[in-house]
Amino acid sequence: MQRGTFGAGPRKEFAKTSRPGEFKLEPFTPQKSCSGFQCAVAEYNDYLVNDALRSMHDHIALTWLLTERSTGKIAAYMSLIMDAIKLSFTEKELHNLNYPFKTIPAMKIAKLAVDRSFSEKYKGIGTFMIDSAEHLAWACNTAYCAARFLTVDADIEHDEGVLAFYEKNGFILNSELFNKNRKTICMRKDLYC
Repeated sequence: MQRGTFGAGPRKEFAKTSRPGEFKLEPFTPQKSCSGFQCAVAEYNDYLVNDALRSMHDHIALTWLLTERSTGKIAAYMSLIMDAIKLSFTEKELHNLNYPFKTIPAMKIAKLAVDRSFSEKYKGIGTFMIDSAEHLAWACNTAYCAARFLTVDADIEHDEGVLAFYEKNGFILNSELFNKNRKTICMRKDLYC
């Protein structure tokens, strides 16, 4: 994924230029049309159009849409699931987790994609979606169940620069699940550090 300037001029910083009310984050529903969504990865377009609603119906993943209010167009989406990650003794020490079990609860960003036209216009939509996932995890922690980490399987098969993107947003590699031959790299972000 190329970063920087696209089209006629530089991209606007999404979080700084978007007025409240210009976009809304909402759960995906059967009434929402997603046929116009086009990100850089065909597999992610296909998931939104063909699998997101089924995954929600089967209680596998909950998909959230960032929608432009004036046009109804989907700027980005993310699918969230509950997760648990294994941490080594050293990794648990890093996060001050003195518990006898290796598995720690988490919320996972299973899919995250930004529409090309919005990516060209705005910088920071992906970061905004990660921030939104954090807020949803904190709300879940307060009222329903615990999740210490936000996790993601960074898709290096489709975007080699994705590791730098997640690292910039506070994620670190999970050494317990690190394998150089994988198409994705498991990463975590401590919600309370």
